[in-house]
Amino acid sequence: MNDTTQKPAFFSAKNIHAYYGESYIVQGVSFDINEGEILALLGRNGAGKTSTLRSIARLADPMLTEGEIWLDGEAVHEMQSFQASQAGIGLVPEDRRIIQGLTVEENLKLAQIAPPQGWSVERIFELFPRLKERRKQEGTTLSGGEQQMLAIGRALARDLKLLLLDEPYEGLAPVIVQEIEKTLLEIKELGITTVIVEQNAVAALKLSDRAVILDTGNVVFDGTAQEVLHNDQLREDYLAI
Repeated sequence: MNDTTQKPAFFSAKNIHAYYGESYIVQGVSFDINEGEILALLGRNGAGKTSTLRSIARLADPMLTEGEIWLDGEAVHEMQSFQASQAGIGLVPEDRRIIQGLTVEENLKLAQIAPPQGWSVERIFELFPRLKERRKQEGTTLSGGEQQMLAIGRALARDLKLLLLDEPYEGLAPVIVQEIEKTLLEIKELGITTVIVEQNAVAALKLSDRAVILDTGNVVFDGTAQEVLHNDQLREDYLAI
């Protein structure tokens, strides 16, 4: 007899609701991601994209009030932020949060102080040769693109299963965007699952397997990235492109 039991998704958000104070930001968002996929989480400004990422990472703001978040069989919704990090969730925020006064190498080593450790510093430098050249330079003095590389490298310094990227292309020159895209594809080849929130929707879609579009805190589309790229009406209605 064949086993017809469906295997749970590698990542699953189930009917999650979250508030900033009294503002109801995430209003019942649900989506799954298969292991190794890149998912573009899209929508206009204020749609709830960043709040959804922060809810998944279990940050205090916004406050998750309802729903379930599962990663590789673990109940993330029952965790605090440090436990979610230990479970393999790495959030790279829009402002990158490079620690002032520390060199590139020190920023990476600091991420490895608490277990479980992920990539070695030297392996991160293999992925980002530019960071190796600047290993003794203070992290906050790097260019915007180099800071983005450092922020991604810092996430990889943990035992990473799910990489959450909030506006990774913000303020970067097109040539640097292409470099970041190449890196994300290399990360995908290593089996790391990724969620990208990005205003440059076309760039994110070209990189992604699937897309989820939010509008006022609700999912209005869940399908392949190619479906969005080839649906002019959908892009006009929800992405203004």
